[in-house]
Amino acid sequence: MTELLSPALADVLLRRELVDAGHTDRAIARLVTDGALVKLRHGAYAAATSWAGADEAGRVRLVTRAVLRQARSELVVSHGSAMAEHDGPMWGLPHDATHVTRIDGHAGRREAGVVQHQGLLLPGDVVERDGVRVTSGVRTAIDVTTQVGVEAALVAVNHLLHTGLTTHEQLRERYATMEHHPGTLTTDVVLRLADPRIESVGESRTLHLMWRHSLPKPEPQVWVLDRQGAAFARVDFAWPERKRWLEFDGRQKYVKFLREGETVTDAVLREKRREEIIAELTGWRCLRVTWADLADPVRLAARIRAFLA
Repeated sequence: MTELLSPALADVLLRRELVDAGHTDRAIARLVTDGALVKLRHGAYAAATSWAGADEAGRVRLVTRAVLRQARSELVVSHGSAMAEHDGPMWGLPHDATHVTRIDGHAGRREAGVVQHQGLLLPGDVVERDGVRVTSGVRTAIDVTTQVGVEAALVAVNHLLHTGLTTHEQLRERYATMEHHPGTLTTDVVLRLADPRIESVGESRTLHLMWRHSLPKPEPQVWVLDRQGAAFARVDFAWPERKRWLEFDGRQKYVKFLREGETVTDAVLREKRREEIIAELTGWRCLRVTWADLADPVRLAARIRAFLA
């Protein structure tokens, strides 16, 4: 019935296809009311099971495919919407509209939940992922810095760097061709802060907080050696000269990386023992930061400052 844009994602069903299959508008509305279909946007639907089983980025991708299937001009998925196509974190990125870039030279506009950007796409700026044309990691990183603030942009750019979808050198080269474009005032700040060693949203936000509050810059992902000189553990941030290290305690640490047969309690105790051994090996003290701490950045900054002092 439908044109498959990606075998990895459920079909987007357009109204005209449902009508062709014998459904009336009243029947379609009933399917939505009964929970069999989810309305992605006007005239576009997806199976409710596909929507319920999708994470945040997956839902953004479904809506994006609805936009592409209904588009009357050639579009490339870009900006925050491209982050979803690159399996990136969506933290801090707006979800109120799908962002695309026109390649037909016409002026961009915003309408019906879609923001069409007008921008020059150079060779290499466009790649294909799951059958969808999307801006490359390099171009997506630059575009996101023009769309959101430093913190959210840093989260996105660090992910693209860490996953190898771009490099500092590529970003600097591409930025040099766009630095006079509207919205690039924060780009240089983000590129100076970005670090491919940062592995998670929580770590990126913690790094941004320390920069924002003029705290001493830490070294990310520092290895600790055991007494035989072998690598024992890696800590999120460290100030070796101050004998301090900081760990971001996200839920993933205790849920996603559970070992076979472990409970969450087992994982917490294992992490506690790891901290004790690191302290014995180095003589360093540890400060743990959580999502709740990041919700009060002023208080957290004061805690880190006191901890380092």
